Amino acid sequence: MGILTVKGVNKRFGGLQALGDVNLDVAENTCHAIIGPNGAGKSTLLNVLVGKLIPDSGSVVFDGQSVLGRQPHEINQMGISRVFQTPEIFADLTVMENMLIPCFAKRDGAFRMHAIQSTRHEGDMIEKAESMLDEVGMLDKRDMTASSMSRGDKRRLEMAMCLVQDPRLLLLDEPTAGMARADTENTIELLKTIRRERGITMAIIEHDMNVVFSLAERITVLAQGTPLVEDTPDNIKGHPKVREAYLGEAQV
Repeated sequence: MGILTVKGVNKRFGGLQALGDVNLDVAENTCHAIIGPNGAGKSTLLNVLVGKLIPDSGSVVFDGQSVLGRQPHEINQMGISRVFQTPEIFADLTVMENMLIPCFAKRDGAFRMHAIQSTRHEGDMIEKAESMLDEVGMLDKRDMTASSMSRGDKRRLEMAMCLVQDPRLLLLDEPTAGMARADTENTIELLKTIRRERGITMAIIEHDMNVVFSLAERITVLAQGTPLVEDTPDNIKGHPKVREAYLGEAQV
């Protein structure tokens, strides 16, 4: 059993079967990719993992504890952080002010806007935030307003905001979406460095197969809400079921 285990998860929206008997086992200290065509159920699954959706049936267990029925901030406190497809940052705040909010949340259990005032003069939190910004190469931008940064830097800031909470599992929802190629390559290298230096388990949803094959050790392929294949990247490439799911016809 891995650090994250999904068993028999089903989710319907009216007459639509979004997830059908999904099983997933993410081993600790690995990167596990979840891929599939549009509408395959990837985002629905991710929303179940972080408490935004409750499945109709099945179980989701992280490090021996069920995540079902818990609020998103409670799941965050368990050690699960999520990087959203569109960077979730406070655009009108500076980089440093953004960093102080999750520092406060790690201590007191929830994100609160007044955390900025509560932490502004707390040396230990400032030191931790600065250390994390330095780790992701953004310390020199600490006083910039977040809205003025490139999409790549906004993504890097969001990752720093997640990592400063010392998560054991980082969920990444298309972390390179909308990025220029240079920013994509920088993001790949950053995630590789994080894995190497911190040993964080990652689960990633991504359409860019270069990103997937650069990072993942295991890949689960979804189609119409149902897992088709789970295997290593080398075995996924050219797999007939995968080609059928993406191209609409079996390739022999």
